[in-house]
Amino acid sequence: MALPGELWAELTMEKRIFCSVLLFSWVVYLWEAFLARRQRKVYRTTTHVPWELGQIMDSETFEKSRLYQLDKSTFSFWSGLYSELEGTLILLCGGIPFLWNVSGQISGRAGFEPEYEITQSLVFLLLATLFSAVTGLPWSLYNTFVIEEKHGFNQQTLGFFFKDAIKKFIVTQCILLPVTSLLLYIIKIGGEYFFIYAWLFTLVVSLVLVTIYADYIAPLFDKFIPLPEGELKQAIEMMAKSIDFPLTKVYVVEGSKRSSHSNAYFYGFFKNKRIVLFDTLLEDYCALNKEHSEGEDGEDDDTKPKVKNKKQGCKNEEVLAVLGHELGHWKLGHTIKNIVISQVLSFCLTVLSRRFEFQADAFAKELGKAEDLYSALIKLNKDNLGFPVSDWIFSMWHYSHPPLLERLQALKDVKQD
Repeated sequence: MALPGELWAELTMEKRIFCSVLLFSWVVYLWEAFLARRQRKVYRTTTHVPWELGQIMDSETFEKSRLYQLDKSTFSFWSGLYSELEGTLILLCGGIPFLWNVSGQISGRAGFEPEYEITQSLVFLLLATLFSAVTGLPWSLYNTFVIEEKHGFNQQTLGFFFKDAIKKFIVTQCILLPVTSLLLYIIKIGGEYFFIYAWLFTLVVSLVLVTIYADYIAPLFDKFIPLPEGELKQAIEMMAKSIDFPLTKVYVVEGSKRSSHSNAYFYGFFKNKRIVLFDTLLEDYCALNKEHSEGEDGEDDDTKPKVKNKKQGCKNEEVLAVLGHELGHWKLGHTIKNIVISQVLSFCLTVLSRRFEFQADAFAKELGKAEDLYSALIKLNKDNLGFPVSDWIFSMWHYSHPPLLERLQALKDVKQD
């Protein structure tokens, strides 16, 4: 009987590469599954509010977040297993060469000969993304209309979901296909230094997409309105001015028609910065806190948010504290550093991102927002059913944001100081 080493020596170079890719894929999957199993154990066994959170988190909210994260973790396990098995079968059954041949036949019928490999590559990419969208559809439906619906986050109707999915696919292809064709052309004519040119091109494309996303891409999917004049807008403008943040506009995005999860971010380069606040972050503007009559604002049944009983969002002072954290990322240069470091390893980026989160929290504290940020983090964790307890290895590997307990402890230390 031949030993594994002897069998390996008998393989051709192509088969060795194939086996190595397959082995590496399963090693990564098993490592991720091991980490997820550790975290699921935390979800199952941590059934009481940690004493550190005893005064700020009630047992009902803690149990809701525990069950939500447990359901998400279980879903992630099965969807991840399916994805890994699907990828393995595609490799073993020759799915990629088959799809490449089909792409060649389609481009040939369209009048493009085999030497038009860029055209064939684009057809291949279109078919591959279409296949991925179709096979991933049942998982996306289950995640949205079973898990997110069960835990009170989903605001979408089935009609809105499919309209959104089709629109996303079309917009993605409009961006992906031209960019890919240019990248392939650069590789084709780049000679022995093609990898440098390709890297520079992808970097430029990334910067361009970051710049235009909020102005030209995101509005295709969500409604952006300027934040009305008032106390909150004035306070935001004053805080931005105090740290020389070149703020030009503040928008509220109607995220409540899609989900009750909340968020805030800023974008733009040089002297043209904008801030975007999800309406679910703002207690005074959240559509979920208001009664909606039939056909209000011209909304149809596919886009009207579902009215929830619970109060959603933060008070103005807490919103300013959250923004103080986000502006800390800008003031401390984290955005540019992330773009540069993203050309390295993702794990290193995660570690650095966690450090950045603590630094941004510290910046918000220097603005005198420690107490409000403390309460905002607790409220956002409650609104989003975030589970405050994590396995340390799982957290270190996956979480770009430190767990709630660690962030609260850092803020608490300064508050006591």
